[in-house]
Amino acid sequence: MRNPMNSIQTSDSARGPGAQGPSSPVWRIATLFQNQGAWSEQEYLALKTNRRIEFDSGFVEVHDAPTDQHQAILSYFIAVLRTLAKQVGGVARPVGLRLRLWEQKSREPDVVFLRDRGSSLRGENYWDGADLAIEIVSASLEDRERDLVAKRIEYAQAGIQEYWIVDPAEETVTVLSLNGDVYSEHGTFVRGGVVASVLLPELALPVSEILDAD
Repeated sequence: MRNPMNSIQTSDSARGPGAQGPSSPVWRIATLFQNQGAWSEQEYLALKTNRRIEFDSGFVEVHDAPTDQHQAILSYFIAVLRTLAKQVGGVARPVGLRLRLWEQKSREPDVVFLRDRGSSLRGENYWDGADLAIEIVSASLEDRERDLVAKRIEYAQAGIQEYWIVDPAEETVTVLSLNGDVYSEHGTFVRGGVVASVLLPELALPVSEILDAD
């Protein structure tokens, strides 16, 4: 795949006052990339961006930037899980790390956790699996469908032992535990309650503390 950074031409107005050089429409940047459906896994992994991008059989999905509340909850979980990781010898990572579920299928969960920091699943450019994945549901119908339905199926198929779904709109945290190759619902926890992990006995958190993270 061509490196866009070697080829992109920017319009004079975007380059700033007094800029010199050729002009071309911004939409032409898109022609530097593969058509949807034609991306290879290697081309997807070579993409460098601060946006969340996921991959499915030749298609690249670019998702909306997170809200402030979303980031606050994510930061809360990372702080908690990094403390836990020190206790149990594990490792936690925030969104930005790619999780390869199987060939031609990668996601970027909000948070992933491995109980063993030396696990063979842990790679430099992506992980091949996780023990725990956490998703914070965004507001759009498309995002809700993806986190509540699609990823519930995919993460189970990939063998992720536990999946937490934090839904700020409904003010709930749902814990799903792997039973064979499907998830069973350990519980849906609401304000005033404490959400507890099946996989990690040390992990028990007040729901209100999660939802009100700042």
